[in-house]
Amino acid sequence: MLRKIRIAFAVAVLLLFTLSFMEIAELFPNFHIQNFQFLPALLSLNVIALVIIIGATLLFGRVYCSVLCPLGIFQDFFDWLANRKCFTRRNKKKYGFKEKNYNLHRWIWLGILLVAWLCGVTILVGLFEPYSAFGRMVSQLLRPLFGLCNNLVATIAQSKGNYDLFLVDVSLRSVFALIIAILTFLIVGHISFHHGRTWCNTVCPVGTILGFLSKYSLFKMRIDTTKCNHCGACAKKCKAYCIDSKNQNIDYSRCVSCFNCISNCKQGAMYYGLPKKGSVAIDGTDKPDAGRRDFLRSSMIVGAAVASQQIHARRTEQSGAVVSEFDKQIPLSPAGSVSHDNLNRFCTGCHMCIVNCPQHVLKPAGLEYGIGGILQPVMAFDKGYCNYDCTICSETCPAGAIKPISVEKKHITQVGHVVFNPDKCVVVKKEKSCGACAEHCPVGGIVMVKYQGYLTIPETHTEYCIGCGGCEYICPEHAVHIVGNPVHTEAQAPQEDKVEISDDFDFGF
Repeated sequence: MLRKIRIAFAVAVLLLFTLSFMEIAELFPNFHIQNFQFLPALLSLNVIALVIIIGATLLFGRVYCSVLCPLGIFQDFFDWLANRKCFTRRNKKKYGFKEKNYNLHRWIWLGILLVAWLCGVTILVGLFEPYSAFGRMVSQLLRPLFGLCNNLVATIAQSKGNYDLFLVDVSLRSVFALIIAILTFLIVGHISFHHGRTWCNTVCPVGTILGFLSKYSLFKMRIDTTKCNHCGACAKKCKAYCIDSKNQNIDYSRCVSCFNCISNCKQGAMYYGLPKKGSVAIDGTDKPDAGRRDFLRSSMIVGAAVASQQIHARRTEQSGAVVSEFDKQIPLSPAGSVSHDNLNRFCTGCHMCIVNCPQHVLKPAGLEYGIGGILQPVMAFDKGYCNYDCTICSETCPAGAIKPISVEKKHITQVGHVVFNPDKCVVVKKEKSCGACAEHCPVGGIVMVKYQGYLTIPETHTEYCIGCGGCEYICPEHAVHIVGNPVHTEAQAPQEDKVEISDDFDFGF
């Protein structure tokens, strides 16, 4: 019964997570389940979520890994698939207790990720953070596939006069993000197909932390030694390889409370609950390791020292060739991210903000922020521009990398500023009227001033510009460009009397 309840909850949670990354997410209620993912909650200091997750782990063990972690449920699907009759002959999966539990490996890997995060190489943490890994697979693989199917059906329907469905954009925004998503799918899928929850108990940082806490949980999987006959049936169905039926021990740091062992034990020796006479209460495989504590302590000290040097290096002006203001390519981070450093420190690259951006302004970064900022959201105006009143990205970020921001605050947050190259402008090149950039500026960052005869030419006022990109997106000659601010500043309030463009002007593009 417990196993069926767990599966039902897991399927529902997986469906909700999948829909939240899909094009049709706005059609369903937003339960904000992304806010209850452990590492994003830890980075954003979401106290409520942390108390719930840690409290549930101390009470019920690693139920988070079986019910709330989308990547864990993803692994369970491949583990289930491996046990179907069509695969059992080819897949020589051998369940049972693994003497070598890789505890030291897990803690060393966690220490490496901690040092990487302190050094600003957040990409390494994001690659192995389970929620972010699952989000990238859905957004980069499943979502485009759904879009292609939608467009095929919409095209057929429209050819028959039915316009209820509309075409959606399925363009490739980042080759690197697509490659990472494919590799994650293949590697995690392969490991779970052949080795169950080995990924969770070897490299997943969340699994290591919650595994440590679960050793002290109140409710656990237990063995009634008065009923156990050492048949090993429980171990044969244990996807975490944590049951030693021979010695009647359970490694609780690896147990994910899947309840497979209960349904497979014909003696009724396996049960989940409080200890009772004759049951195994704790295992002896995970005694406190002083070396592990020393390793983590040293890692934190070294990481802090390296991080301070990294931050200092970032703030040091680098020598190089002088680049004109127009040719600068400083990336733009979304409003609410505060600065490039803040985004880099907290973003795990889950792409929740990217898939929910209605204007398709955000895309996964390549090397715009440097190696440490790969896969993080960066603004690009090839598909659209940032809506003046939109704050969706700040509302959906679970890790605090894009902090909640009000519409009023966004109106005066300058994420970048406009620069203008008159040599590229259609007014100068072709002596034609345009003014499209000024028309699309909501704050008066660009106004039209007299040029020659009836012609007017753009004039920039960077003190009002907020970097929304409306001018860059609409300019037919790429004469205007938005340069990002590494640290967001406050712009002056929009002008009340910005120049209006006459309706008689001929837009020459």
